[in-house]
Amino acid sequence: MIWNKEAECMSENDKEALQLKRLQAVVKRAYENVPYYRKRFDEAGVKPEDIKTLKDIEKLPFTTKTDLRDAYPFGMFAVPEDDIVEVHTTSGTTGKPTVSGYTVNDLDLWGEVIARALGMAGAGKKDIIQNAYGYGLFTGGMGVHYGAQKIGATVVPISAGNTMRQLEIMEDFGSTVLTCTPSYALYLGEMAEREGISRESIKLKAGVFGAEMWTEEMRNEIEKRLNLTALNIYGLTEVIGPGVAMECEDKNGLHISDDHFYPEIVDSKTLETLPEGEKGELVLTTLTREGMPVIRFRTKDVTALRKGKCSCGRTLIKMDRITGRTDDMLKIRGVIVFPSQIEKALLKIEDLEPHYQIVVTRPQHLDELEVQVETSEKFFSDEVKHVEEVKKMIEDRIHSEIGLRVNVTLVEPQSLPRSEGKAVRVIDKREI
Repeated sequence: MIWNKEAECMSENDKEALQLKRLQAVVKRAYENVPYYRKRFDEAGVKPEDIKTLKDIEKLPFTTKTDLRDAYPFGMFAVPEDDIVEVHTTSGTTGKPTVSGYTVNDLDLWGEVIARALGMAGAGKKDIIQNAYGYGLFTGGMGVHYGAQKIGATVVPISAGNTMRQLEIMEDFGSTVLTCTPSYALYLGEMAEREGISRESIKLKAGVFGAEMWTEEMRNEIEKRLNLTALNIYGLTEVIGPGVAMECEDKNGLHISDDHFYPEIVDSKTLETLPEGEKGELVLTTLTREGMPVIRFRTKDVTALRKGKCSCGRTLIKMDRITGRTDDMLKIRGVIVFPSQIEKALLKIEDLEPHYQIVVTRPQHLDELEVQVETSEKFFSDEVKHVEEVKKMIEDRIHSEIGLRVNVTLVEPQSLPRSEGKAVRVIDKREI
């Protein structure tokens, strides 16, 4: 099902003309209404009227997560605050999140691009969509909710967690589409088998899975366990949330709604634009967002772009599956975590050495985070009860900082490896 044939199947010439018109408008709007962009454009010696072709986007400065965080909370808004009807945030590296503001029209845009994504999964008015992304300040749950309502489907806003209830609802309501992280989908499939729930009693036909990197092997396992077509969705709060790109049933790259989000690939070191098909860092510009336009946002995600008409009939540009990142950000069960957040929590606690290591594993299809922390000589001479109390306190501090429960292992002084260069803080043992 193609939700918006006119937009999703547009000719290349028509699309480029529309992109240029929208790019010129958003650059002008950002320059006139966002002091940050006026300052950056002036420093770069570029004015809105200098954007005469799509290639002229390369004259514009990049926007980074740090820039957005420095503008906390509402410094990047391009409209009066009373025109913002909804806000979402990411987790921040230093305690301050990135804030994203939405006008009424922005929410309609979000619903539109998610409607396209659900259409790529074959969803329509007769479907029951079990939305197991988290509702709240993170963007996952609400974005899918708006898109599902737009196509007229029945939304089950069950949110994340409560696995047995998820399976019960899935059976009793006859859910046909599941939306959640891929690791949670795999866990649901595993628990269904453990509880003796037959594949025949589950009516799921498609899954829309994102918020973390996953492999073809994981896709095959999910499809086998839940008897559905597992598809990859991509998005980020800074740009709009989920719905920036989505796989169709061809499963050969994700279609970017490039009439709303203009993509580029750059070399992360030289920042030069790379040609089609070459792998590099994805950069996105919002062409139609009102509340918070973002110009040339460096996503840090590594992929490549490919033009051409897909076998599904769409002409939206495709991006390859994300294969990694250019920074130290981790995605754990769909939540963004930076090593610096954990360091911040640890450095507040006495009797701990400033040496730690983060170990990420995926033992039972769900991400697990272990934090190994060195203690002082004095600490290990204390009684076991005290050691357990401190261990729990550290776990609580980290949970408060990142919003996830972690396993803390206290290790003896000088037991963690040292480095003369950049310290290796993270060991990711997941096969992604």
